[in-house]
Amino acid sequence: MPETHQTHMVFVDIDPEDEAAFDDWYNNTHLPDILACPGWLDARREKCLEGGPAHVAIYTITGPEAYETPEFAAIKGFGPFTDKIRNFRRVRLTKS
Repeated sequence: MPETHQTHMVFVDIDPEDEAAFDDWYNNTHLPDILACPGWLDARREKCLEGGPAHVAIYTITGPEAYETPEFAAIKGFGPFTDKIRNFRRVRLTKS
């Protein structure tokens, strides 16, 4: 059976005064931490040009087992920005 990866996407807004610190934390702490977790294969960040939320993170994961590791449980979420996140949305996609 061929290996089928899934896409995990996270959408959030954050107030402009917190954006630079959030971007620094996300790029330099969160992404390296999450990519060190079993089952998390790739990640990138984008900015939404229309609509929103403005911040989009797109991850490639091996499947639902990626959510079940102790490593992921230890780092999931938004760390010091948890109380500053607005309009949070998460979706998981698979090829049809």
